[in-house]
Amino acid sequence: GEETLPIWIGKPEADSIALALGRVVTPRPLTHDLVKNIIEELQMSVSRVVVREIVDNTYYATLYVSDGKYEKPIDSRPSDAVAVALRTSSPIYVDEGVIERKNTDELEEWLKNLKPEDFGNIM
Repeated sequence: GEETLPIWIGKPEADSIALALGRVVTPRPLTHDLVKNIIEELQMSVSRVVVREIVDNTYYATLYVSDGKYEKPIDSRPSDAVAVALRTSSPIYVDEGVIERKNTDELEEWLKNLKPEDFGNIM
């Protein structure tokens, strides 16, 4: 859809997602590449990722892994699930309840007024 879901993530996860989006191949596998490689070596695939709920401003996601017959849900941080999904070309979904809750949140207004100096010196 056309909804957005801003989720605060750490710099390492953001870097990993950026590498996947840019299709950058690293000389050695990073953690999310390792997860992808393990899943593939076990002859499984990631069928989908679902950001399923938000509790106390913390998002929860599930990574669904399948062997073709059975699907196994695996609890995950959304940032890790997204990083793996991008590497496996798997769909990423957000539960409608999470979108509805986000829409009643003040986060969107706060993000509109966010300035780079609000982050302080991150280097």
